[in-house]
Amino acid sequence: MPLALFALTLSAFAIGTTEFVIVGLLPTIASQLQVTLPSAGLLVSLYALGVAIGAPLLTAVTGKLPRKWLLVGLMALFTLGNLLAWQAPDYGTLILARVLTGLAHGVFFSIGSTIATSLVPKEKAASAIAIMFTGLTVALVTGVPLGTWIGQLFGWRETFLVVSALGLIACVGSYCLIPANLPRGAAASLRDQLVVLTQPALLRVYAKTALGYGGAFTAFTFLAPILQQVSGFSASSISLILLVYGVSVAVGNIWGGKLADRKGAIPALKILFSGLAAILLALTFTASHPLLVVLTVLVWGGFAFGNVPALQVLVVQEAERHAPKAVDVASGLNIAAFNIGIAIGSVVGGVVVEHLGLMHTPWVGALIVVAALGLTLVSERRQRRGAVILPV
Repeated sequence: MPLALFALTLSAFAIGTTEFVIVGLLPTIASQLQVTLPSAGLLVSLYALGVAIGAPLLTAVTGKLPRKWLLVGLMALFTLGNLLAWQAPDYGTLILARVLTGLAHGVFFSIGSTIATSLVPKEKAASAIAIMFTGLTVALVTGVPLGTWIGQLFGWRETFLVVSALGLIACVGSYCLIPANLPRGAAASLRDQLVVLTQPALLRVYAKTALGYGGAFTAFTFLAPILQQVSGFSASSISLILLVYGVSVAVGNIWGGKLADRKGAIPALKILFSGLAAILLALTFTASHPLLVVLTVLVWGGFAFGNVPALQVLVVQEAERHAPKAVDVASGLNIAAFNIGIAIGSVVGGVVVEHLGLMHTPWVGALIVVAALGLTLVSERRQRRGAVILPV
């Protein structure tokens, strides 16, 4: 694989750490800032909304910029956002910092996906995207548990300081490893961009993406409180369990990419959504048993991000077919859909926690993922018939 892919992976590692470390720190932040758990959960939701806004809008605006310098600039913005979080005097400033880093996140993954697929033969596209997203999974294996441990030992602010250092390293890595002659994004007019939103095939992908991740994050946002309050683990044990989760995610991500290359995107999504829904439902019953819940989290990790390569390569393929002048924008909208799903899922989870209780989040999340599976099955049947279908 080209060296540029590993530069993208390095940046994805830094971004993945700051995106997901907040999950392990929610109880600590809620306590120190004297806000409720659902309010602390908004730090997940609003970050995701920053990604959702930044991905399509800023990707379109920056379409003509040189890819290398855009990536370097994005990692510089990311670093500044985390420095602001480190020094945030109050909850409102912390939210602002999260939104700022979310904007950089959105553009990075939208252009990163198209760059990754352009560096390899088409039959290796899903695997190339999987390698880039391995940065996220490695962050879950090492960055998130380490960041959670730092936050519990020294304070959550110090976690963001360490993430800022990761961002600086990634910025330097992008400068050194990304080639200067990368093709620029296609200049998409407003009309070209609007075409993306009128294509049923693309809208179906976005809907599956949002539902799949919305369901997962309904429960995942509140995993740390579940492990502490229901499973009985100490705060210091959470980082170790997140390590178990991250190792499984790393394996599942690569497996998902190979599965999509071998079987095709839609057949792979059927398997992955089915497994994800089943494991979320199982969590409802295993959470009160320490050994069983760890095993459940281990399996959950295997399915959690396995669908990323299939969804992302599917949207690139559909955009090349239906909106070839706006592939970057279409890719950016799928990154937005990922994070709209995360935002909705964390908000739904917060509502469930407030009105029903922590242990209702897993089965509610499972139902949302089942909706993504249902949409995938409908798409498969209609695709076989060769019929034109309306977006769901």
